[in-house]
Amino acid sequence: MALTLTPLKDIPIIRQGDDLADIIVNSLSQSNLAIEDNDIFVLAQKVVSKAEGRMVNLTTVTPSPRAIELGAQIEKDARLVELILQESKSVVRTRPGTIIVEHKLGFICANAGIDHSNVAPLHLPPNSLILGGEKEGGEDWVLLLPENPDQSANEIRAKIESITNKKIGVMIIDSHGRAWRIGTEGVCIGLSGIPGVIDERGWKDLFDYTLRITVVGVADELAAAASLVMGQAAEGTPIVHVRGFPYPLREGSLKELIRPKEQDLFR
Repeated sequence: MALTLTPLKDIPIIRQGDDLADIIVNSLSQSNLAIEDNDIFVLAQKVVSKAEGRMVNLTTVTPSPRAIELGAQIEKDARLVELILQESKSVVRTRPGTIIVEHKLGFICANAGIDHSNVAPLHLPPNSLILGGEKEGGEDWVLLLPENPDQSANEIRAKIESITNKKIGVMIIDSHGRAWRIGTEGVCIGLSGIPGVIDERGWKDLFDYTLRITVVGVADELAAAASLVMGQAAEGTPIVHVRGFPYPLREGSLKELIRPKEQDLFR
């Protein structure tokens, strides 16, 4: 079966409190799609974070002494560094302009996934206060990752399934860099109803050789494909419909994709 990825049309600018499940269902007709069992919806992290009110105005952040010291070392705003530290378990590496951390969610990433791009006060509901910040200049706003992306994906999936009576999967993705390679790509940071990895150990290859070490990160593979469809700048297509995923749907979680620290040879 062919794998088909279709960006949903007419997704509005997402504001805090928006119901993403309703937005997805309403967009299906505009995109000439009828939902079927085993379909998957891939959402960009930003729309989930915005709906959950994860915007912070840097003018409300008071940096700690550690953030001030580290900010001076890596030439970053100490207020942003403070948020990075708050969102992280530990600092892994630093260099001017970059800080690599172990996020509270368990994965390694730059700047704790905190983003400046496509974040502006127009995404806020009228007369709102988001995490203590008033509506001010767009350059002061940053967006944190969802607090619990697996839970976010599960809630969106549950509502879509209740509306459509179809069995589906939902995944939330972000753009991460990779050790040893240039450029970012889409990776899964939260999922519900789909596998994170497929363990092919014991499977036979074309020449009847038994695979011994092959474990495939299928959620990250799909995330990278969906990221191509979404784009990274002003495309305005943050939700992708997927049909033809070549593996059975099942319950999954981000933990499947996180390499345990004792097995990490690069830290």
